[in-house]
Amino acid sequence: MVGWAIALHGGAGDIPIDLPDERRIPRETALRHCLDLGVSALKSGEPPLDVAELVVRELENHPDFNAGKGSVLTTQGTVEMEASIMDGKTKRCGAVSGLTTVVNPVSLARLVMEKTPHIYLAFDAAEAFARAHGVETVHSSHFITPENIARLKQAKEFNRVQLDYTVPTPKVPDNCGDSQIGTVGCVAVDSAGNLASATSTGGYVNKMVGRIGDTPVIDAGTYANHLCAISATGKGEEIIRGTVARDVAALMEYKGLSLTEAAAYVVDQSVPRGSCGLVAVSANGEVTMPFNTTGMFRACATEDGYSEIAIWPNN
Repeated sequence: MVGWAIALHGGAGDIPIDLPDERRIPRETALRHCLDLGVSALKSGEPPLDVAELVVRELENHPDFNAGKGSVLTTQGTVEMEASIMDGKTKRCGAVSGLTTVVNPVSLARLVMEKTPHIYLAFDAAEAFARAHGVETVHSSHFITPENIARLKQAKEFNRVQLDYTVPTPKVPDNCGDSQIGTVGCVAVDSAGNLASATSTGGYVNKMVGRIGDTPVIDAGTYANHLCAISATGKGEEIIRGTVARDVAALMEYKGLSLTEAAAYVVDQSVPRGSCGLVAVSANGEVTMPFNTTGMFRACATEDGYSEIAIWPNN
């Protein structure tokens, strides 16, 4: 066993190299804070499932990421949040969609996993389940930030769905799926090889009401087993078609590829360029964070002292 490892992301997409400092620095600071939080929890012996949930909760509470407090808006100016979580040892998992009042969707996903015989609850039923279990909720206006109102206005002006790094261009085709995809996620492994993954998002700016992406879909946006844990980010429809998270595990299990090889193959071959990134850890403490977009907000650390916080390639 190599030891514990953790990786997290704040979304992948066409993040401009000249992203203004006022948008870049808060995200980098938040990634560093969340990484430190996760590392501290792993060092304290917290189970990877708890660590993944803890880190994603913290990312959900940060308004600069597209999840929880920072969730982007639908065509009707509302939020519909979704999340999932999975334990690698047992393959137990939980997922939620269509949330409008739940402060931390990832924790509701875990409750679905632990308190129901099901995997997935959505919309009114998920909201009712949250209230029945005393989950923290707020008025939906809590999630509607001035920045996300502006993003929705911009998206409507150009008649497209998008996310939060996009610089508008007047020649975008109607109904074009923009590659600016924001999601948050965390994967963790402890020194005994126990693995977990969690992912959360608000989806696309200007998405249709009722749209569900890859984030709550086990095998697509989130997966964990005895070999590895993966959290994906990008164009949800492409990630679902490519069964991205499960394919990484399958290549390791059936083809004998390493984590790095498997993740690189999936990102390069299973989805179109400009559509996907992921973070992953293996049972022996490997970590990898490939993406085929311009950038991906990401961070990782391992027990042997390696750590990285980055947005673009090789930075």
